[in-house]
Amino acid sequence: MADGQAVINKQVIFRDFVSGFPKESDMYVTTSTIRLKVPEDSDAILVKNLYLSCDPYMRTRMRNIHGSYVEPFKPGSPITGYGVAKVLDSRHPDFKKGDLIWGITGWEQYSLIPSSQGLFKIQHTDVPFSYYTGILGMPGMTAYAGFYEICSPKKGEYVFISAASGAVGQLVGQFAKLLGCYVVGSAGTKEKVNLLKKKFGFDEAFNYKEEQDYDACLKRYFPEGIDIYFENVGGKMLEAVLDNMRLHGRIAACGMISQYNLEEGEGVRNLFTIITKRIRMEGFLVFDYYHLYPKFLDLILPYIRQGKIRYVEDIAEGLENAPTALIGLYSGRNVGKQLVVVAEE
Repeated sequence: MADGQAVINKQVIFRDFVSGFPKESDMYVTTSTIRLKVPEDSDAILVKNLYLSCDPYMRTRMRNIHGSYVEPFKPGSPITGYGVAKVLDSRHPDFKKGDLIWGITGWEQYSLIPSSQGLFKIQHTDVPFSYYTGILGMPGMTAYAGFYEICSPKKGEYVFISAASGAVGQLVGQFAKLLGCYVVGSAGTKEKVNLLKKKFGFDEAFNYKEEQDYDACLKRYFPEGIDIYFENVGGKMLEAVLDNMRLHGRIAACGMISQYNLEEGEGVRNLFTIITKRIRMEGFLVFDYYHLYPKFLDLILPYIRQGKIRYVEDIAEGLENAPTALIGLYSGRNVGKQLVVVAEE
């Protein structure tokens, strides 16, 4: 295909802001045309998208709420999110044709990325490129920052992870096991529970949908209490965890997926426990820690190459299946990191 040629560009368009549970019909697939050349008066980067990441935080971008840490999607425009792409043309000094990158891109075959902020050049190509949507991308950095930087873990501590089979949770559990912690995870199906114990090496795991009493459940798995809670769920699970935390416990508040589709969030009634048990609970956003990305790679790449960390992906084929893949996150349909293959490199 000639440089500068105009080509068909398949896109996933955000229809309009969403109340309640999102549906596939809140997005639609269409085509436009794009010229495969960066305009001369621009320092943008033109890419061919290879893999797109489906992430729980994207639900918050479907609301008409401005002034949050991330702007809402624009109705009538392509969905945007993390992805892996190949540079086709660039007027930016840090990126050249042929480079592989990961960062924020469009849900489309080709994207003209106006700013290089938050884009990372892929230097290590001996691992699957899809890993840069997950274990080597934003979810991997999230697991690393939340566990090591927020929770300051020590060998022998008791660690609980909710939504543990997802892109972030499966890594946190393995980091904790490699450090010598006792690790328990919750998930929403028997298949995921088995995955946590047999594939990822968790000491124990349970299906939260089968538990009537979260407090009793946690006392069963943590008779001596919880030192570290990696929070992905919120709501009733957080309330039960607070009652089971040990003195000076730490909670990394990463996400609260049980609340994302509620018009009015659930209250947590025992926050006084944070005071009496001297618990440190801290929310965090991954992009505050991207300066640690080289340090993270130094830790994770040897683990991957030595087979000490395992990673499970749930792969959807083609842009036309991207809406289904994204919506599936919110009902727990995915097993492992959900991503979409747009094109092969």
